[in-house]
Amino acid sequence: MWLPAIDLKNGQSVRLYQGDFNQKTVIADDPLKQAQAIETSGIAWLHLVDLDGAKAGNPGNLNVIKQIVTKTSLNVELGGGIRTMQQIQQYLNLGITRIIIGSAALDNPELVKRAVVKFGADKIVVGVDGKNDQVAINGWLDSRDMTMSALIEQMQDVGVNKFIVTDISRDGTMQGPNIKLLEQLQAKFKTSTIIASGGIRDVQDLQDLKKHQINSAVIGKALAERRLTLEQLKAVM
Repeated sequence: MWLPAIDLKNGQSVRLYQGDFNQKTVIADDPLKQAQAIETSGIAWLHLVDLDGAKAGNPGNLNVIKQIVTKTSLNVELGGGIRTMQQIQQYLNLGITRIIIGSAALDNPELVKRAVVKFGADKIVVGVDGKNDQVAINGWLDSRDMTMSALIEQMQDVGVNKFIVTDISRDGTMQGPNIKLLEQLQAKFKTSTIIASGGIRDVQDLQDLKKHQINSAVIGKALAERRLTLEQLKAVM
């Protein structure tokens, strides 16, 4: 499953370079139109990130998120600063298909456990972001002394079975995904789904991921720069 990405900042669709908030490129002033184009292409899923929320720890683009959910039929997975059961419930009530928990998975693993119990594993995804195998949190502004593998193991133990793995050194660089890392993690955690994120450039990268048993990926900059089209993405599915 390939998931086109829309990252929200100040109501716009943007891309960051290696997670740096100071290296921002505006992709679209109207993220709803961007989401509707994804829907029109026949793709069913959207990866949506509230960058302002990731930085602040509370929703920063709620109106745009509501528009995308109510005015498209896309299955939306949403992340960015989601750190309480109340926020999870609010977004699920809004119609979000599944919630991505990032920093809170490290700071408050009990929250993830409670969320899986209450809402089910299908509704919860954990974002594992890192550089040099060390986990990065809070919009990639901070790092922690924990490996990405250790975090996945901890989260798998509380019932999570889907992980979006981002090598932030590859994100926005168009250098290709870190296939070695992704393959190692998928081989180690066979009962979970490792979703690739960061660095994907073209159709060949998607085919290479599939060869290494990575069958899901988030695609952002390659679509924004039209190195990949929505039609190509649909065809590779």
